[in-house]
Amino acid sequence: MICLVCTGGIGSGKSYAIKVFKALGVPSYIADQRAKELYETDSVLLDELVSWLGKGIIREGRLDKREMALRIFPNPNLLKKVNEIVHPRVLSDFLIWRESQKSMGEEVVVFESAIFFETPIFHGIEDKVIVVTAPEDVRIKRVMKRDGITEDEVRERMSRQCSDEERLKEADFVIYTDGIKAVLPQISEILKSVKEKV
Repeated sequence: MICLVCTGGIGSGKSYAIKVFKALGVPSYIADQRAKELYETDSVLLDELVSWLGKGIIREGRLDKREMALRIFPNPNLLKKVNEIVHPRVLSDFLIWRESQKSMGEEVVVFESAIFFETPIFHGIEDKVIVVTAPEDVRIKRVMKRDGITEDEVRERMSRQCSDEERLKEADFVIYTDGIKAVLPQISEILKSVKEKV
């Protein structure tokens, strides 16, 4: 089985790329989305987060993600600690999911994470790395529209991620979502290339 890691900065078009992979029948694991689901279902994970961040992050028996964000983002040490709690859980969940896909005879799966390069615990799961990219001005406009935030706020989020230059150095494949090159043919070409090696 081939594991393709799909990564890219905020507003790069990863979600759209994943939609195309799914439409082509490729099982795709979206790390951020799955982490949010684990907050709802993994009581041990929730207990660990409460022990570090306090009971105030729980509202009506559920994790208040906004409150958690308010506590961790201004505090790099707390953010680091939360990542040390959450990322191993996500990795373990992914490995179980990948095995289930393998047992169903899938040849290729995708693991999508915006912070793959920034998260050493994820390194080693990939057979090939795909970087999704778009011009910076396009990315900024997308995020401003999607999240209803200012350009400065988008740039601040971008500053917390590694640069496209750093990502592209590590890429086996690149998907351009610049509105000029169609995404489907790019993904079809990647799948053709990797399936030849299965």
